[in-house]
Amino acid sequence: MRYFPAVSHWRAVIPGATFDHTHCRSESGTGNFCIPSAGICRMLRQSVTRHLATACRHTCQGGRPILKPRVLSIAHAPFSSERNTLLKPVSPATHSHFPRTSRLGSLALPPRRALSSDRPGWYESMADSAPVHLTEEFLVTMQQSTGLPWWASIVCTTLALRTVITLPLGAYQMVIIGKVEALQMEIAQLAKRLRYEVSVRAKEQGWSEKVCRHQFKKNLRRIISELYVRDNCHPFKASLLVWVQLPMWVCLSLALRNLSLGLADSARALQVELAVGGALWFPDLTLPDSTWILPVCLGLANLLIVEIFALRRLEASKFQKYVTNFIRGISLVMIPLAATVPSSMALYWLSSSCVGLGHNLLLRSPRFRRLCRIPATRADSDTPYRDIATAFTAKYLK
Repeated sequence: MRYFPAVSHWRAVIPGATFDHTHCRSESGTGNFCIPSAGICRMLRQSVTRHLATACRHTCQGGRPILKPRVLSIAHAPFSSERNTLLKPVSPATHSHFPRTSRLGSLALPPRRALSSDRPGWYESMADSAPVHLTEEFLVTMQQSTGLPWWASIVCTTLALRTVITLPLGAYQMVIIGKVEALQMEIAQLAKRLRYEVSVRAKEQGWSEKVCRHQFKKNLRRIISELYVRDNCHPFKASLLVWVQLPMWVCLSLALRNLSLGLADSARALQVELAVGGALWFPDLTLPDSTWILPVCLGLANLLIVEIFALRRLEASKFQKYVTNFIRGISLVMIPLAATVPSSMALYWLSSSCVGLGHNLLLRSPRFRRLCRIPATRADSDTPYRDIATAFTAKYLK
């Protein structure tokens, strides 16, 4: 059904117009409507054409009238924060760089924005995160409060953090490992008894071999979980050290990188201090170590830590051997990587590895283990350091 505007609306559009009132029926057969005469329609078409021509003159581009400006790409379109931004006329010097516009004036498009280049990568986002900035402030505060040169401040800060945070977690890890190892004998006895009970029930119920294996594994997992809860020694708790040490290592590394490259807040002045805050063969902490002494020492320290762990295991499984070889490969990859980063980062990595090596040797001490109430294991020895030296000599020097 077609509807027509009321008479008052047509008079508002064209003042002084007269209308012929003709009563007609709608397509549905009901209702009366006012229909303008042929003269009024002609005047209306002329008015609409005049308004459209005026709009086209204001928005024409290249001599071709269009109803709206042509958007060349997504980058030219205004963003949500630029909806109310007005286009400003360009100067005659730069007018030749833009397409021809109408004679009423030259309009400049918003500056082109590269969507892909404006988005930082995951590494840049991590380096610009809040934890990294807090770590930067912590490093600067430690250096200013102690008054030490930057190389000594990095070493002392690393020693303090590893001793206060990771050493207690390392002792807790050894406690969990000791408790889990002490449960292995009890688990073996319960598994033997469970196997007998499953075999008896299988004869009564007529279970197949597949059903017997399923029942045995399901009940054994339940028994082991109850034992872990009873002694509060779930193996996942032994990985707490990794979940704390790894983020701390990443934040400190990125914080030193930002300070060395002048990327942190108010880091321009600190970059100058780091440039003269080195020692010995690495006087400039903002540049990589060209002598490769720090990277090579880092690799040797990491390999020594891996070998100490490998020598402690009495009977290593195939999976443990794969993990040990993988960590050895990572230790070798860290050597060329440390040669490409600022010396401040390489010095921190070396300091952290050396402190970790010292903590691992300390956790082997029988006196320290008794002090931390670490349960005894099969690998414990009254002379751990002598045993390590003997095993190392027998494996690599003979």
